[in-house]
Amino acid sequence: MNEADLARGAKQGEQAAWTALVSAHQEAVFRLAYLILGEAEEARDVTQETFVAALRAIDRFDVNRPLRPWLLKIAANSARNRRRSLGRYLTALRRTLREMPDHANPPADAAAKAVDAHQLWLAARRLDAADQEIIYLRFFLELPVAEAAESLGVAPGTVKSRLHRALGRLRQVVESEYPWLIEGFTDERAVASQQE
Repeated sequence: MNEADLARGAKQGEQAAWTALVSAHQEAVFRLAYLILGEAEEARDVTQETFVAALRAIDRFDVNRPLRPWLLKIAANSARNRRRSLGRYLTALRRTLREMPDHANPPADAAAKAVDAHQLWLAARRLDAADQEIIYLRFFLELPVAEAAESLGVAPGTVKSRLHRALGRLRQVVESEYPWLIEGFTDERAVASQQE
């Protein structure tokens, strides 16, 4: 049974069809939520919220379209809302802990470090939400331009131009705050062309 048939079945209330759709897309939804939030427990909550919201809205879903971009759009919105709420909480918490020393440990031998996906992700988190999202969709989730465009509700050309700008800003962050990553940070034009 293909995805369109499963979506039709889910629209008609078939539990098995909905379960199959959740199984097929759960990992991508969780990964995007985790990339946006940086916390596994929060990402699991967003994943669950995403599928609850999708099930409630399944009647409005066009079964002739791919399901993954629609689910990722719901997940991104939910994660952004949760991040805003968490941000307010963390701001209040930081105010009370302001005098405590920073316990971040830089790499012991930064010159010897190769590109580390986790550290590159930390660098990406220094960007604004729109830049993070386009980088996450294209490189961390490896969505094609068309699916990233549909997830964001923009044209494919807009994805390409936003990605180009976001990668330029990421390069600036890496150069100034994560210089040990720079030898592995490929030129954005080369990366973008490889991902097409």
